[in-house]
Amino acid sequence: MEIRDLTVDDLDDVLDLRKRSFGPLSADAQGRWRLAVLPTLAEGRYLGVFDGTRLAAAARLRAFTQWWHGRPQPMAGVAGVTVSPEDRGRGVGSAIMRAVIDRAAELGDAVSALYPATTAIYRGVGYEHAGAQHNVRIPAESLRRIRPSGQVKLRRMGPGDGAGLVSVLRRVHEAARASGPISYDERTWDLWLADEDDFLYLADDGYVIYRWRGDDMEVDNLVAASPETLRALWAMVGSASTIARHVVASVAPDDPVLWLLHERTKEQVKQVRWMFRVVDVAAAVERRGYPAHVSCDAVVTVDDPIRGGGTYRLDISGGSGAATSVGERGVTLSVNGFSALYAGIPPHTLRLCGLMSGDDRYDEVLGAAFAAKPYMLDYF
Repeated sequence: MEIRDLTVDDLDDVLDLRKRSFGPLSADAQGRWRLAVLPTLAEGRYLGVFDGTRLAAAARLRAFTQWWHGRPQPMAGVAGVTVSPEDRGRGVGSAIMRAVIDRAAELGDAVSALYPATTAIYRGVGYEHAGAQHNVRIPAESLRRIRPSGQVKLRRMGPGDGAGLVSVLRRVHEAARASGPISYDERTWDLWLADEDDFLYLADDGYVIYRWRGDDMEVDNLVAASPETLRALWAMVGSASTIARHVVASVAPDDPVLWLLHERTKEQVKQVRWMFRVVDVAAAVERRGYPAHVSCDAVVTVDDPIRGGGTYRLDISGGSGAATSVGERGVTLSVNGFSALYAGIPPHTLRLCGLMSGDDRYDEVLGAAFAAKPYMLDYF
């Protein structure tokens, strides 16, 4: 077996592999997929496992920005992990994922995330459950009762508005001290904004992307930095309530729209879980945001069979952090455990499930420093 970068000449084989793993794509979907993946080939973000000349597996590293406590950093989003049916159970999937993790490090991504089709293979290479995409089902009539509270200028978006959309995302997620949400780069946003079946509206400090899904409305993204824009965007979605009965929306766990609803008793929420991995401990700690009032001086040992791991002194204060290699041994976490801690999973939980062990004197400050409610609005 050989692992190498994919080229344009390999794309037909990748599509065949995707069809055998996920089902067929329409001609239009294949065209959009090619447009999306072509730039990643030159960037070294698409890997394949070959048995001679036959493609046995493939995986793509998507270039995202991800926010942790309001601070953005580059993140490798692993997508399109496919293994040929005749090669499953031979360790091919684990082999390509180890190569993906090493490639993420080479590209300068200190963290990585993915939506798993199954947990075991990804947990085996250091990923751990961290957060979810929260899809809530809301009666459209409830949104119709939300009244705009000011004059908000909305305009339709399209290709070319990617830069403005990314600027809005940065302001909103930084102000909210959000943890987990992601953004595509401007080039990819411009590609998605060309979809003629989506309704796309941009304000100075917010935007919305939604569409019809059968008899319901589906909201992919709705973010806003001000109460006026928040109300204006949700009211516009709710204006379809004369036709649509429900709106299915991807929201934050504490999204303000849930407090704007006139009635709120029982909710249908579908959680689509995602997994997370720290690839470079020192860089990941330095790039993350933290609560400004929390100070933490702790020694942690991270066991990472793929990237080597090590023992680090974590110095966190004033909203920033640093990790310095030291010779002593501290509280011990597998890379799965440290990744979960980084994503806000409490030390008490990690100890009970065996992902954290040893000296417990740092537990309280570690829990306070890394506290988070991680979520994503986007599925990839």
